[in-house]
Amino acid sequence: MEHILKIIVEEQYLPATAGRILQIQAGLTRHQISSAKFRPGGITRNGIQCRVTESVLAGDTLSIRLEDSSPGSSHLQQPSEILPPLRVLYEDRDVLAVDKPSGLVTHPSGKHYNDSLSNQVYWYLHQKNEEVTVRSIGRLDRETSGVVIFAKNKTSAARLQAQNHTGDYRKEYLAVLSGFLPANSQHTVQQPIGPDPDDPRKRKAFSHLDRIPPECQSAITHFQVLYGTPEWSLVSLILDTGRTHQIRVHMKALGHPLIGDTLYGLSPDSSFSFHRAALHAWHVSFIHPFKNNRIFLESALPEDFSPLEKYVTNKPVSTLLNNY
Repeated sequence: MEHILKIIVEEQYLPATAGRILQIQAGLTRHQISSAKFRPGGITRNGIQCRVTESVLAGDTLSIRLEDSSPGSSHLQQPSEILPPLRVLYEDRDVLAVDKPSGLVTHPSGKHYNDSLSNQVYWYLHQKNEEVTVRSIGRLDRETSGVVIFAKNKTSAARLQAQNHTGDYRKEYLAVLSGFLPANSQHTVQQPIGPDPDDPRKRKAFSHLDRIPPECQSAITHFQVLYGTPEWSLVSLILDTGRTHQIRVHMKALGHPLIGDTLYGLSPDSSFSFHRAALHAWHVSFIHPFKNNRIFLESALPEDFSPLEKYVTNKPVSTLLNNY
């Protein structure tokens, strides 16, 4: 989808060239500016094509074409009719946030070529005449429910991905673990994660006593116990890293695998009707890639989590982070 950014040159940044203003006022990288130069009408000053080395004046309008119109992700097949309707939590010209149900893969893979969340997102936007390349910011496992963010253009995607490294992009999960953990206790797991040598479907957490394979990646999980019983504990989790199956693997390593997680722990649990790993991405917040305000999003508890609602303290996603 075509994306043109316009800014008004401010006096405080002068004297400066058009390229410098695009860097310091618009926050664009040299690569983004350089790429725009080669597009028709890529960079203009007051409606006239200009060079990045050209000097500008206060009040000038600089426009930069960050992305041209394109077929986008038109290779994605039309979604299967059996899928539930797409649930949109937030949308503007740069960002789309949706509520993913459990049982749905994020991206097409294996046998799932027309029943992924990405298929739904592309066709939802296609019907609105928005031809975009589908770019998810992170992903959720098939069994995990909750908030998934999609960027509608390349610049938004780059800026949101960068927030994963700065800590400005924050995602909080709810999980039900097997076994007892004291309520209000806080824990941090710092164990690298790599392929499980005994099962190619799985990942494994390695301790300092293990011979750590070179393909392992560092992984840090923080969590707080909201409620505990002798059989199960409800926890809220924040990740410093986003490794495959990170929560499931770290909780397994602690001896408290997720209820319903047949790959890493236990069979489906009849107490709560969990027929999947009990994991839900319920809060997400991020800095808007262009408006620079913080966006807070929440996914309502799915039906299998609803018996636990009375134990959940509904606080912003930043609350748990502030405790560490």
